[in-house]
Amino acid sequence: MSAAPARPDPLVLLEGVHKTYRMGQTEVHALAGVDLTIYPGGFWAIMGPSGSGKSTMLNLLGCLDRPTRGRYVLNGQDVSTLNDDQLSDIRLRELGFVFQSFNLIPQLTVQENIELPGFYRGIPEAENAARATRMAEQVGLAGRLRHRPSELSGGQQQRVAVARALVNDPAIILADEPTGNLDTATGVQIMDLLTDLNRRGKTILMVTHEDDVAAYAGHVLHLHDGRQDRIR
Repeated sequence: MSAAPARPDPLVLLEGVHKTYRMGQTEVHALAGVDLTIYPGGFWAIMGPSGSGKSTMLNLLGCLDRPTRGRYVLNGQDVSTLNDDQLSDIRLRELGFVFQSFNLIPQLTVQENIELPGFYRGIPEAENAARATRMAEQVGLAGRLRHRPSELSGGQQQRVAVARALVNDPAIILADEPTGNLDTATGVQIMDLLTDLNRRGKTILMVTHEDDVAAYAGHVLHLHDGRQDRIR
């Protein structure tokens, strides 16, 4: 009998992660001992009521903040103690971001918005342009490359944001309420797009407060008062 294939190494490993903020004389425990293991190709939703720690969790996963205590290992590297420049480099290489409010630059075209991460990473201009064109095609915007965000629908703007998140071929896409500013039908289209990307092997971590959006994910982490309430 042949041996079962070895399980891949975790892409994300959180061990006893705490995040504490000081507000005057008061300490706020935004995260209080979270443990999480995510393997490549996973699709995770992070849920919880307001103040549960969802945004703090996403900031830590996105290397926008550091844990007060505990370890965060991303793609084999302990990023818990890296300095700001090192974290910035990790964000460019390993992470792609999709925001509720799209965060597109209105003065730039669709092509130029998608090219931004590659520009900051120092990708040669011709290669970066070709990558951006491919990503626009992948999300169904091949005919909109010269348009500006104001000339697009909300759903199209979010597709630009997804293409921008993909252009550096990150290990993980981090999506913060990706359907929050969209009507129901358009939200379904965006979630179908993220699901398709996940089927092709992209790891997706998504914050949402909507059960129907979380249902697209294969795993759900519920937070309550900064603690893991449950995982499914």
